[in-house]
Amino acid sequence: MKQYHLGIEATLEIIGGKWKALIICLLMSGTKRTSELQHSITGISQKVLIQQLRELERDGLVKRFVYQQMPPKVEYSLTEYGVTANRIIDVMCSWGRENIQIRQERGEAIILLEEQPPGGSD
Repeated sequence: MKQYHLGIEATLEIIGGKWKALIICLLMSGTKRTSELQHSITGISQKVLIQQLRELERDGLVKRFVYQQMPPKVEYSLTEYGVTANRIIDVMCSWGRENIQIRQERGEAIILLEEQPPGGSD
């Protein structure tokens, strides 16, 4: 029997690590192909992305749909259970934005690209 001392241990087991929360965040906007996810996540290899997707699928947060065609086409989306992670991801995003603002106020050279105006960069 698996035991946890704190509830956050169970949460981190499912969505912890460098990539899983980001994958969930990207799937919140809808179904994505592997290549779309890889293009949206700077620095992730295809091997690691697929591994993370398979773990999220195993844990019931992500579903995979394979089209029977050539070349193969695979799409990923959140399950109903996976959508429940939205509350956690939203809080993490809000905290991250606040953290970046505090660091900027302290003089750190840091930007949040999602808030840059289209076509603009400073």
